Amino acid sequence: MKILVYGLNFSPELTGIGKYSGEMATWFSDNSNDVKVITAPPYYPEWKIHKGFSSWKYTVTNDKFDIVRCPIFVPKKINTFNRLLHLLSFSFSSLIPLINQRKWKPDYIICVVPTLFCVPGAILLRKLSGAKIILHVQDYEVDAMVGLGLSKSPLLASLARKFETWCLTSVDKVSTISKSMMRKAVEKKVQPENIIFFPNWSEVSRFTNIQLEDVINLKERLDLPKYDKLILYSGNIGEKQGLEIIVDVAKRFQEKSYLFLFVGQGGGRQRLEAIVSENKLCNVLFRPLQPYDDLPALLKLADCHLVIQKRGAADAVLPSKLTNILAVGGNSIITAETDTELGQLCNDYPGIAICVEPESQVAIYDGIVKCLALPSENRIAKQYAAENLDIDCVLPKFIDVLHRV
Repeated sequence: MKILVYGLNFSPELTGIGKYSGEMATWFSDNSNDVKVITAPPYYPEWKIHKGFSSWKYTVTNDKFDIVRCPIFVPKKINTFNRLLHLLSFSFSSLIPLINQRKWKPDYIICVVPTLFCVPGAILLRKLSGAKIILHVQDYEVDAMVGLGLSKSPLLASLARKFETWCLTSVDKVSTISKSMMRKAVEKKVQPENIIFFPNWSEVSRFTNIQLEDVINLKERLDLPKYDKLILYSGNIGEKQGLEIIVDVAKRFQEKSYLFLFVGQGGGRQRLEAIVSENKLCNVLFRPLQPYDDLPALLKLADCHLVIQKRGAADAVLPSKLTNILAVGGNSIITAETDTELGQLCNDYPGIAICVEPESQVAIYDGIVKCLALPSENRIAKQYAAENLDIDCVLPKFIDVLHRV
């Protein structure tokens, strides 16, 4: 099959959608499919173009498959207007290389959301080439925008929802990463028979065979002070998580030898560091994103993992970090309402994680206390990952669905 992967984020981004899109394209290529990718230069989660890449040049590289990187505007200040410019810049700059694929005639265009602004171009290519469009929704960006208060204009919100409905109902199939997001697609007028369950995955074998020596070496490289328990947040430090509350919780643990470690980058990190400095907290440290090869050791290092989101975000965005936390057998605190996908996961698999009320300092504090009292290895989480999240289980099923399409 000829598969065109079309979306904003791609490897070598280490977190979020780019990581999954990169692994997906590589797996497709390794399993006898002809693959091409149209994407932007890597910028996430730092919101800064990575070294060695350009924000204004078109570049084409070829290792296992062609990767066309298109110019993009990456704002220094993230607000609704700048975010829209950011998304639009890629949708326009990628249009020419996208339409050029009519000569290649892909069988499938996997259009990854964000951003919906790429859908009109994909539909045009479908008319020119006969390809089928699979709209893969990693994030309901309109729901996230409205739910987190990024759009104060009712008119803008209404127009965004109408555009979203048109995109979702104009493609051949809509795939998404959770059962609740599938239900949400139906609410957004997608026909149930046109919805595909395509969850994010983990390289389970990588996260189950971790050498103690690797964990010790990473701990030394991170230059951590002595502690009894490590509470870890790893990944994007941005707007969706509401991480300021963790600083407030950390204050309550100052008398204990518990270390709160933030490993990652993002638009909210600088402000979070300022809050820690103002409060003179010695039990909160920040470290940069670690190489992917060190991720298993990093996750194994933690006694408690924090999967923190604001109220209203838990069904619009399913945290990508959770798959690897489960695979490593980590104990985690998840902030989510009970009727959301994450809440239902904790309800359906008792012991897989501790689900607490979002935006509640008391609930998160109590959850951490409970989490730190658990055995060091969460066998329920590990078993769930092995049975449901392994890359060599998830992607073959998706390929089978594509054949049926």
